[in-house]
Amino acid sequence: MSTKNVYALKAILSFLCFAVLASNLWSMSRWNEARGVYDDICYLRQAHLFQRFGFAGFDTDISRDDDGYLTSKLKEIGYPTWYNAATAPCHNPMPATGKLVIEYPPGVGLVLALFPSGHQAVPMYMLATIAVFGFALLAIFLACKPTSILIAGAFGCLAVYVMINPIKASYSVAPTAVVCALAGFLTAKWLTGPQYGSRLRVVILLGFLLGFTVNFRLANLFLASGYSIFLLVSFLALRKLPQFLQGASFAVAFLAGMAPTIVSYTINAGSPFASTYGNNPDVRPLDFSFSVVYQYLADPLQVALIALGVAGSVSLLRQGAGARRVALVTLANIAANLAFFSTYPIATPYYIIPIALLSLWSLLFSTLMREAETVRA
Repeated sequence: MSTKNVYALKAILSFLCFAVLASNLWSMSRWNEARGVYDDICYLRQAHLFQRFGFAGFDTDISRDDDGYLTSKLKEIGYPTWYNAATAPCHNPMPATGKLVIEYPPGVGLVLALFPSGHQAVPMYMLATIAVFGFALLAIFLACKPTSILIAGAFGCLAVYVMINPIKASYSVAPTAVVCALAGFLTAKWLTGPQYGSRLRVVILLGFLLGFTVNFRLANLFLASGYSIFLLVSFLALRKLPQFLQGASFAVAFLAGMAPTIVSYTINAGSPFASTYGNNPDVRPLDFSFSVVYQYLADPLQVALIALGVAGSVSLLRQGAGARRVALVTLANIAANLAFFSTYPIATPYYIIPIALLSLWSLLFSTLMREAETVRA
């Protein structure tokens, strides 16, 4: 294919992605923050606390609702006991501190706090979708061959589309999806090519970003599992200083990224190791259930994305060393996340979307970077 036709194909696919983006933005512009979802109200309350108290907004004790923000939100959606903040959903008692606090990590609240009260969810979703669209364009213009351009364009359109379905279901997944796209790019940057052992700054940034996703969803902790396994095995196999520095730097950066959640747990639960989920029976993992697995198998989108991730990883195992490293990290990550969610008592249309997106972005960018390197050589 001639250079002119290549650019024409890229332009067409970029326009298709833009059309999906425009459709999403139009739909999002008509969203209402009072949609009756309890999680939304708790995320918005966290944002309200940050806007009102600044850093002190990490303290989510129910007594701080002295301005009636939470009760007004509960009344807005018709919550039966809206007048009694002590019965608010997604709040748990903390015996160590004597507080009744929001159970979720503070990351979504921090993001929502960047926008004016009453107009927070829509701009957050819009900016997140635009950011994903940017990564889709990057992938399209990195591609060199017609087949790769088509794959990059198709996945770019899909990645933009899922920002509204199913990611609309939870405020926590929108910012997670953006970080997954960036982390996928960095994963490919780090592991693809012969000089991966010297890219310490990329490892540190990657560890920080994956740690920061924990502030959006506690289950995002498992997004780093494949990386941790890979770094540990690499060090044990080689016993060299570069591998040790990579593993140690990744771990420290990961903990640094989690700092907001650690601070929140310390303030609200009394310890950085005490979860604000308390004794909530709905969040106890390690109880394998075939019914949960069947629910995931009945979800065609999540199954298809995971299947693509596995198939793409297997295909890369037969490529060069850099491709194999990306494939091994991706397979380990998928396996660890599926093991966790198959033992989790609840299945939703978005729980395994983050690991699917992280895996597919990593595989896509790895393929495109190797292809670009081959063309340059």
